[in-house]
Amino acid sequence: MAPVPSFPVKVGHIDDVQELRKARPTSIPERFVRDMAERPKHAATLVSASDIPIIDLCKLMKRDKDEHQSEAMQLKTACEEWGFFQVVNHGIDLSVLENIEKVAKDFFMLPLEEKKKYPMAPGTVQGYGQAFVFSENQKLDWCNMFALGVEPPCIRNPKLWPSKPADFRETLEVYSREIQKLCENLLKNIAVSLGLKGDVFEEMFGVAVQAVRMNYYPPCSRPDLVLGLSPHSDGSALTVLQQVKDSSVGLQILKDNTWVPVQPVPNALVINIGDTIEVLTNGKYKSVEHRAVTHKERDRLSIVTFYAPSYEIELGPMPELVDEKNPCRYRRYNHGEYSKHYVTNKLQGKRTLDFAKIESKTSA
Repeated sequence: MAPVPSFPVKVGHIDDVQELRKARPTSIPERFVRDMAERPKHAATLVSASDIPIIDLCKLMKRDKDEHQSEAMQLKTACEEWGFFQVVNHGIDLSVLENIEKVAKDFFMLPLEEKKKYPMAPGTVQGYGQAFVFSENQKLDWCNMFALGVEPPCIRNPKLWPSKPADFRETLEVYSREIQKLCENLLKNIAVSLGLKGDVFEEMFGVAVQAVRMNYYPPCSRPDLVLGLSPHSDGSALTVLQQVKDSSVGLQILKDNTWVPVQPVPNALVINIGDTIEVLTNGKYKSVEHRAVTHKERDRLSIVTFYAPSYEIELGPMPELVDEKNPCRYRRYNHGEYSKHYVTNKLQGKRTLDFAKIESKTSA
């Protein structure tokens, strides 16, 4: 993950929401209560799961020209109009998904004293706690997080990899390898959907960076007052979200200025376009703003993998996607610098991407 901030961070006391729920099940500390404009009260109801873009990876891989082209067009539409989709027949064995769910849940159910052995230091994004908190008066999310850098090995912090559950490390290693293969496969198909050669992203990214974050949202007595996770877009190229079985519906995306809940499809993984792909495609494929909400009676567990280029490379719109009708919208920048900028600012919709926008620099 990205470097730590170069400035001191004072975040004040942060309640552990699982412990808060146990001790005071109906109490919502003021620091979690959102301002009126931020409260989750206007979520659209989808008619069915078929309203959500669903991509069948098997059809993308088939040699049948018609079937492949039809699915490729759906992928293109999902990336252009939604910025996210759910992928089915992704090739990852269900036992791999079940195993990561189990160790994630087992970790969050450990006593607080055990989880505190792996603290997320203020201003950083690895360990157990809350990320993206930078001041003592900042509103907090109703969520406990556990995040780890996975690939390349140099971004790992071995002290933060837990000894309990005993099979945590091995399970995460296997899971991450499978997710990496999925991301590489999806990026090839995304490249082709743009009229580019399939290996363009792989060649450009160098040694890809991969990180995982596990999110646990306990039930909340006043889900109308809090957010599980603040609105944001992801700084990655692709994000892979696994919504654990029997969890409450919590993910919402901003579609046409309306918050739309994402109804999980059995055994599917949710994919969303990150800021990196938006920049590389010159805005043709957009990163989607999303958030998480809570439930009054049910908890929610999600496992998120972020897949991004090496910190060393420089990024900017690909020349093939810039012309007179589509002038360059983003400047070139070092991906490591953007990653540091991303993790040292609180989550505020898509504001972090102003870092790269030529328009924002011009109007400043």
